[in-house]
Amino acid sequence: MPIISIDAVWSALQDLRARRPLVHNITNYVAMTVSANALLALGASPAMVHAEEEVEDFVGVADALVVNIGTLSPSWVKAMRLAVARARALGKPWVLDPVGCGATPYRGQVAAELAALAPSIIRGNASEIIALAGEDAAGKGVDATDSSAAALAAADALATRTGAVVAVTGATDFVCDGKDRLAMETGDALMPLSTGLGCALSAVAAAFAAVRPPREAATAGLAVFGAAGSAAARRCRGPGHLPAEICDELYLMTRETLAAHARLGAARIDAGV
Repeated sequence: MPIISIDAVWSALQDLRARRPLVHNITNYVAMTVSANALLALGASPAMVHAEEEVEDFVGVADALVVNIGTLSPSWVKAMRLAVARARALGKPWVLDPVGCGATPYRGQVAAELAALAPSIIRGNASEIIALAGEDAAGKGVDATDSSAAALAAADALATRTGAVVAVTGATDFVCDGKDRLAMETGDALMPLSTGLGCALSAVAAAFAAVRPPREAATAGLAVFGAAGSAAARRCRGPGHLPAEICDELYLMTRETLAAHARLGAARIDAGV
């Protein structure tokens, strides 16, 4: 996979800020506020639209869609199917966040069904990606207990099967397209301790998908959000204020901050890093 440079990520962010894409979120109750605030701080426009009676119409005016299965219900699943079908018909990018995939049979079934509908990007933690690929994962509810490197083979298989770019987040983040892998060192150990940040990252990836192809969008989303998290964590004594500080860093993001807090490189296929 050709390395995407910091300059390319910065260019994508400038284009996003200029366009201000409207991102349609079907996401969970826990993550709505932090996702909306992150999108606004980034320079995008968020909408939280879940009713099956209006999702198709809203996809029609949105620039990108993110589907997050964190708090499932039958009516929301129906709305997800309708929204995804509409996005595909219109050729609009959509991101799948398979929150807690594998925790229950129902959750795994819904995630697998959505993954088969050609998402542009699938973004999840290691345990979610392993479970979605049909392998045995060691997740605990919605939390990962597998390392991101341990999910690389599953990410490759999932990308090949679905055609999606698969972003695996963890101590090291990876972007996989079934052929090549890109590794990213960014973020901070505080981030998994504040709820909804992974969901917000998926929304950020969807915003970038409105201005860049999926591989570049996934990389830019992970790099910018991770850099914001790394910079913000330096000012936090704990995870409580971290979401607000990340939003401030997204709003204030400069090329210098991005370069200082995100390292991009090729992932060795043999070693998985």
